[in-house]
Amino acid sequence: MGLGRTRGVGLIGLEGLLVDVEVDVSQGLPAFTIGGRPDPSCAQAPDRVRAAASNSGYAVPQRRVTVNLSPASVPKIGSGFDLAILVAVLIAEGDIPAGAAQDVVHIGELGLDGSVRPVRGVLPMVLAAARAGARHVVVAVGNASEARLATGVKVHPVAEVAELVTRYRALAAGLAVSAVEEAMVVEGPAALPPDLADVVGQAEARLALEIAAAGAHHMFLVGPPGAGKSMLAERLPGLLPTLDTAQALEVTAIASLAGRVTRFDTLCRRPPFVAPHHGASMAAIIGGGSGMVTPGAITQAHRGVLFLDEAPEFRSHVLQALRQPMESGTVVVARAAGRFRYPCRFQLVLAANPCPCGFGFGKGDRCQCSIVRRRSYAAKLAGPLLDRVDLQVLVPVPSRAALLGPPGESSAVVAARVRVARSIAAERWSGSEYAVNGEVPGAVLRSRRFRLGLSTTVDIDRSVDLGTLSLRGYDRCLRVAWTVADLAGRTVPTRDDVGLALSLRQQQAVAA
Repeated sequence: MGLGRTRGVGLIGLEGLLVDVEVDVSQGLPAFTIGGRPDPSCAQAPDRVRAAASNSGYAVPQRRVTVNLSPASVPKIGSGFDLAILVAVLIAEGDIPAGAAQDVVHIGELGLDGSVRPVRGVLPMVLAAARAGARHVVVAVGNASEARLATGVKVHPVAEVAELVTRYRALAAGLAVSAVEEAMVVEGPAALPPDLADVVGQAEARLALEIAAAGAHHMFLVGPPGAGKSMLAERLPGLLPTLDTAQALEVTAIASLAGRVTRFDTLCRRPPFVAPHHGASMAAIIGGGSGMVTPGAITQAHRGVLFLDEAPEFRSHVLQALRQPMESGTVVVARAAGRFRYPCRFQLVLAANPCPCGFGFGKGDRCQCSIVRRRSYAAKLAGPLLDRVDLQVLVPVPSRAALLGPPGESSAVVAARVRVARSIAAERWSGSEYAVNGEVPGAVLRSRRFRLGLSTTVDIDRSVDLGTLSLRGYDRCLRVAWTVADLAGRTVPTRDDVGLALSLRQQQAVAA
């Protein structure tokens, strides 16, 4: 009989907290129970712990084993508590010295053969452990490189349970412990993003793409099939600046939790590009799930681009659910088990055909769609969602002359201008919580300090009076105008800048 203690980490959304893992072995009928709101995968840990211990040369006693995961009021999700539970059991049985592992955090899933397997979300777990004051974390060898991206904590990789017990006994005896050998993972060079020079023609759409990149503005591309809408959207991430360390940690932590990490030796410095299929469910886009609540596409696109191709084919309630996250930059998924908050500061790019068949646009209109079908198709995107999209651009099929003409500017050239424009905006908004024009509230742009003269805003003022521009659209035109001025090197937008912003907003041509 005995009591064993060690530590694990639990995740609630992207936030982690230290969990005290307590094990009591007492007399009674053989039983192995886990308290503290374990989810199904965590509740199955007893079978994995028994088999892993037995196949490693240690036996879980045939007595009453009670495990408490504290704080007990917080749900415990995933199989990452396996290793901590086993260590606490071995401490209670005296196989591991009591004081050796009490303050060490253990993260890992157990194989039945006693191996320690990697789990998802190790980076946010280790970051949470470091913030809570932990200084030593034991993880699976497969998670070691990812865990070392966190600073302020010593990471100890382990491959097998027997090896971990041997190391703890050696440390308690004052003996030197050699480092665990890790297989060198040779990562190939990261794939380069597609180049904007591949896009033929589309001068206006290229300009809109540059403006979108410089100001983090949402964008809507409308045109017939084959016009290049998807090509333009896929090249937007290549125009965006690389992420700073704080942003890269956020993006890498989300990728770790979603199982999207492809390189474990460095942070994800490149803005993500997420393009879900139009059949995706609400949970896939917003986040959720019947078991473990996982981040959706909007969170996986945090600090990057969310591209919805064939946008009207998405379910209407899924599209309308984007409205609140677009404004707030966070999404809260409420379930019976609790509320899970995820960041989602993404840049939305929508693409659509002008009608269901795609041919109701430009010369040689071959559309066979009925008026009812066209209106139903357009209604999927109309209203509050499109009112939140700053740039709405027509993308016609390029002419034969454009195909034979010289290539346009490369992504590197345009990205250089975007970096300059963003640095100008960052200097303007320094001291505030905003970094790009696309995030600045309209109240700030209309304040005494940044208010534009009546002669400058005459075009959008008239549009508001005529009812063709909403008040939200008015503010978004101001945002785009400031971005246009930044790209041109002007300190204040001109009437032409505001007019360009208005013209790029009023070109939507889905259906009739």
